[in-house]
Amino acid sequence: MLNYIARRVGIMLLMIILVSTMIFFLFRAMPGDPTAFVVDPSMAPEARQVLIERYGLDGSLWDQYKVFIKDLVKFDLGNSFFYGRPVMKIITDRIPATLILMLTGMIIAYGIGVFGGALMAWKRGHKLESAGITIALIFRSAPTFWVALMSIILFSVNLKWFPAQGMRTSGYTGETFKEIFMNLDFLKHLILPSVVAGLYFIATPLLIMRNSMLEVLSEDYIEMARAKGLRENRILYKHAARNALLPVVTAGALFLGSAIGGMVLLETVFSWPGLGREIVQAVTRHDYPLAQGAFIIMSSLMMIMNLVADILYAVLDPRISYR
Repeated sequence: MLNYIARRVGIMLLMIILVSTMIFFLFRAMPGDPTAFVVDPSMAPEARQVLIERYGLDGSLWDQYKVFIKDLVKFDLGNSFFYGRPVMKIITDRIPATLILMLTGMIIAYGIGVFGGALMAWKRGHKLESAGITIALIFRSAPTFWVALMSIILFSVNLKWFPAQGMRTSGYTGETFKEIFMNLDFLKHLILPSVVAGLYFIATPLLIMRNSMLEVLSEDYIEMARAKGLRENRILYKHAARNALLPVVTAGALFLGSAIGGMVLLETVFSWPGLGREIVQAVTRHDYPLAQGAFIIMSSLMMIMNLVADILYAVLDPRISYR
């Protein structure tokens, strides 16, 4: 097991370098001049040259790439062209808001999806199953930004139940994590975008749990439990649902890595100050270090979650072993 994990970690690190290389060259293939956002055209030539050298824009593409890989190994993602601050600092400032929004949406989705999927499989052929699948697929196929806009129009503009945008009331400034996130004002701003995220995510756990439950319910031990006279609720949740959770947990580990990318549209519509919205702004500004750093963090998280999913298989199912 340990040898397998060590080998997978080595492969993962190699893949991170390869993906980072692709991101580096893709951003520099984009049209536009990044120096326009860094250097003021009215500056004196000497001052312009100092700024260009400071941001490493004076060397060839190959020279920039060598510096990029050297810094990447040291977990240094460079300085943002726009903010003039270390990229890692900007990402660490933005990512808590994204993670809180994403995790809250996933808790809503998996909390409803796991129990709902188990119930739908138990009531197979019932109207409840058809309604559940239809609703889940509608929210999964509907554009996220459209659902977000409709929710803002209904619950913010018309009913005035929730704020339409932002993470805090305008004018508020907080310094510590507790001051920013641990209060009722933040919770009020969190509810609407997290529910929209949960509705978008819900199809994955709901359908996977339903399909897994259908397979489990055909197993012999379920018939044995019924023959023993156990209550239906006990059979459903303790015997069937517990053994059907393996694919759902695995999908959740993978989904956690990719769900960060799904936050881009939600954060843009709700003006949520997270990493997703920052990526959109960085690409617009041709802020290469910030944009590529954010994408590297996202892709690395996806690979880590992939490794976690494989390990969870062996932890949750003793029948699985890695050699």
